[in-house]
Amino acid sequence: MSQPKGGFHERLQALPPRQQQAFMAALCERMLPNYALYVQMTGDGNPAGLKAVLDLVWEQLAVREARIDFERQAEKLAELEPPSDDDSFGGRRAVEVVVALTSLLDTLRGESADAVLEVSRISKAGVRAYIELTEGEEDASKLAKLVREHPLMADENGFQDAVLEAVEGDLDRDALKALRRLGRNDGVSNLGLTLD
Repeated sequence: MSQPKGGFHERLQALPPRQQQAFMAALCERMLPNYALYVQMTGDGNPAGLKAVLDLVWEQLAVREARIDFERQAEKLAELEPPSDDDSFGGRRAVEVVVALTSLLDTLRGESADAVLEVSRISKAGVRAYIELTEGEEDASKLAKLVREHPLMADENGFQDAVLEAVEGDLDRDALKALRRLGRNDGVSNLGLTLD
């Protein structure tokens, strides 16, 4: 296979819609534990509902002739979003999962050409926010360097690169299953968190 041309964002944007959707689904899969942890801490939300919507996305990717009402799924997702007045760290990370999955649904409904870049940015922004919270560096330039060099950000960048490489290949059923396993990341989220 020839080496893909261009940088990460150019390669992402050059993907056909189905490959972009698979990329976003893998990132959403990896962010799911953040939402589940929020629910565990607050009692608000429904991780099973979120997972059910994502399951339907994977089904659509695997069975192209599947007829799924993604309009209805988007309505269900909106109901699962944390309250808008919850400005806690966990609340913001849970909102990111819902927003990323909503962006993915938008593409399945034929909208939102830049959704793939948006989901990539959302996942990285959550990691950056987590590093800023846990490291507590005040100096902006030191913080930027810390974020760039942090093991969690290196892991996030490596993960997104691996997913991009996977979706640039042939996406048959086995490849989709492998991609979903990659996204599940043994239950570890992009923030390095797991459910007990």
